[in-house]
Order: sequence, then C-alpha cells, then structure tokens
Amino acid sequence: MKALKDILYKVKLNAVIGDTSLQVNTLAFDSRKISDGDVFIAIRGSVVDGHDYISKAIDNGAKAIVCEQTPADPKPDITYIEVENAHAALAIMASNYYNSPSKNLKLIGITGTNGKTTVSTLLYKLFKAAGYKVGLLSTVKVLVDNEEYSATHTTPDPLSINKYLALMNESGVEFCFMEVSSHGIHQKRTEGLHFTGGIFTNLSHDHLDYHKTFEEYRNVKKEFFDGLGKDAFALTNKDDKNGMFMLQNTKAKHYTYALKSFADYQGQILENSLEGLLLKINEQEVWAKLIGSFNAYNLLAIYGAADLLGLEKLEILQLLSNLKSVSGRFQYLVSDQKITAIVDYAHTPDALKNVLQTINDIRTKNETLITIVGCGGDRDKMKRPVMGNIAAKLSDKVIFTSDNPRTEDPDSIIQDIEKGVEPQDYKKTISITDRKQAIKTACQMAEKNDIVLIAGKGHETYQEIQGVKSDFNDFEIVKEELIKMNK
Repeated sequence: MKALKDILYKVKLNAVIGDTSLQVNTLAFDSRKISDGDVFIAIRGSVVDGHDYISKAIDNGAKAIVCEQTPADPKPDITYIEVENAHAALAIMASNYYNSPSKNLKLIGITGTNGKTTVSTLLYKLFKAAGYKVGLLSTVKVLVDNEEYSATHTTPDPLSINKYLALMNESGVEFCFMEVSSHGIHQKRTEGLHFTGGIFTNLSHDHLDYHKTFEEYRNVKKEFFDGLGKDAFALTNKDDKNGMFMLQNTKAKHYTYALKSFADYQGQILENSLEGLLLKINEQEVWAKLIGSFNAYNLLAIYGAADLLGLEKLEILQLLSNLKSVSGRFQYLVSDQKITAIVDYAHTPDALKNVLQTINDIRTKNETLITIVGCGGDRDKMKRPVMGNIAAKLSDKVIFTSDNPRTEDPDSIIQDIEKGVEPQDYKKTISITDRKQAIKTACQMAEKNDIVLIAGKGHETYQEIQGVKSDFNDFEIVKEELIKMNK
C-alpha cells in the first residue's frame, strides 16, 4: 500500500476532491483490472474513453479516480483527482509507484522510423558480451538481463515500462536499451522516466494514419530529445535531413554520427557483401557480420552509444565484429539450389528502398531479384502506392500479397499498392493474395543464384486477418519451401 499523495508527486493537478492521504493498492487504466483499494486512471483513447468506465471502476473497488473531467455526480467516499493530461499523469504516477526505477540504471532511448529494433537489440547484446547485466525493451521482446517477456507494443504502457524497470533494479541491471516510438512519445508513455541518453536513427514516411502529417510525426519525435536532461547525451544521424533538427532545443550534450558528413563518429564503408561489411570508424577498421549501408548507420549509432557509456574503443570494435543481425532484419539463407532468400521487416517506403538498394549493390546483376511485398491493413494508406513503385522499380519481378490485413479487405490493399506501379514496370508484377502461396510461387520462379526478398513482416510469427491471429513465419515458410525443392 502507498499513500496517494506520494504517487501524485509532480503530476499537474487541476482540482482535488477528497482525501489524498489515503492508502491505495495498485494503479490501473482498465476498469476490468480494478480491485478493492485501487486507483483508476481514466485515459481518453482513439477508440475508448476511460471516463465512460469510471462508475464501473468504482463498482469494482476503486478508491481514487484520476481523470481529465470530474464526473457531475462525484461519490462522497471516493477521491477524485482532475489532471491536465491523464496520459502524462499515468506515466508519472507509474514511475512514482515503482520508486522511480529509471533513475537506478542507465536508460537509453532509441527513436526514428527504421533501425530502432536493430540498434537497441544489438546494444543489449554488445553490453551483455562485455559482461554487464542489461535490459531491453523492444518491439520483438522484453529482456530483464536473461529473463525474457513477450512484447506487445514498440513502447509498452507506462505501468508495464516501470514494472520491467523495477524488475531490472531487483536483478542488478546497469544498462537498459529501449525503443521509443512516436505513438509512445505522443501518448506520454515515457513521461517521468530518467534517460541517460537518446539516439536518433532516421526519419521517413510512416504512421501518417496516426500523426496525419509528416511535420507532426517529426515534431513528436523531437519531443523526446526536448525532454532529455543536461546530464544526458543526444546522439543523432547527421546524414538524415532531420538529424540536427532533433537537437535544436535539447539540454543534452550533442553528438553525431555519419557516413557522408563530418561527425563525432565518422564511418566509411570499405567493403559491402552478403558476408558482411568492412567499415572504418574514426580511422579504425572493423569487420561486421551485418549487411548494407543502413546497417553501417546502425553500427555507427551502436559504437557511438557504447563509447559515450564508457566502454573502451578497442573493446567496442571487437564486440561489434561478433554481432549478428536481429531476427527478421535482413535474415537470409542459401538453399542447396543456390537460391538466396532474405526476410526483412521493411514495412515503410524508406526501409524497402534501403533493403532493395543494398541487394542491388552487392548482387552481380546476372541473377533475378524477386520481391514479395504487401502492406498492413488499418494503417497508413498513403505509403501503399509508394511501396509498390519502389518494389517494381528496384526488382526484376514482384509479387504483391497480403501482409496483416487486419479488418481490411486484402485485395483492396493490394489494389492500393498496384496504383504506384509505373507502366513500364507492369509486366514485372503479379498479385497473389495468399501470402504462403506467394512465397511458394516465388521459390518456384527462382533459379540458381536468384534472390528472393520477402518484405514486411520480418520477425513476426503471426498473420492477422479480421481480428484473428494465426501462426505465420516468413522465414520458416520460405525455408520449408526451399527444402521441398531439394526433394
């Protein structure tokens, strides 16, 4: 039990009705999870408004209500706390409830359109290899040192974040690497957290179904850096046109990385092949098992962060050379027939372009590049024709297929993608709605030395159709199809 007034420390209050010295049990923003003595935080969501469930929360035992609008008929034995922003209040209260766990470790936030998962996961692996106890909050998984938990969002809700950080405190974790999404920033999920540093990877077209304009999307990302303290560092990709914009108002110390510009962490690609990258970082050469220029940027961000966190430069280079790609990020296999299959999470125009350009840079052009790509349903429709255009322009053959259609008609999504294909590329493309059949067809089309790229789902192990999730793993399916071809 904790005193409500202690949990409300630093929350911006508009009005208070009742006793804030009462002892409360736990916090919840779902009325169904409320039990006797709890605090209910009424959150306004895009679909559901928590204010509509205040009575239900009280019926379930809530003793205090945090809301943006106090009910017209407040109950006499209930404490009501009216706040400016319930999302921010929830995050600050969650941190207070778990005794500000982020202050007891070095928490690094990674944000940007692409590269968040790779940078955060590989930083986790690098610091583990260096002998530290480390935490990870990513799209793919949550790790409390060696203990793994499943991830449901890129940036979890504030109660989950602080619960995991508190577990990290208990486990003696010293460093934690956390993906910070634009949704998470906008919904104040990281409010109340103490970050030791922030990393900006890049910014391109994504999530415009949520943010409406690219400018809004960019400005939300910037809010994360605006909130960093003067004792933190801000490490940005100087080659990205929005990289320096992220640093404009931050109190944190500024650092940069780049391949094309002068930067604190200067990189140069010396070799680029399917075996990996030979990279020069600040005049020191390192061989890495990752592939492509986009991974060169990721490696620079990792090197810079590790240096700023106090690791020795030579040790960092040695550790970089042992890192392997993250599941679903340019994950590839070569069949007995010498067909190369690549699975990548590329689900934005920029990510798809990066992967295709990487493949085109390292291929001989004597082989055929077959790309399988789709777009998710109930998400940004504007990127669909753009991705269709990129896939057709940079591939020899393209199969448009279903991704996670969710509640949308998959054929309608494919038609949106097809609108971006230019007339000269029509003959390159076919459409197969069933994703498994699309993968099977691509394998049958491929001949010796050909390359099959399966883009969009990457690490995901499911496909969501009309609200139902079914087992589906691109990498396992393509591996199975190529094995069948051996027989």
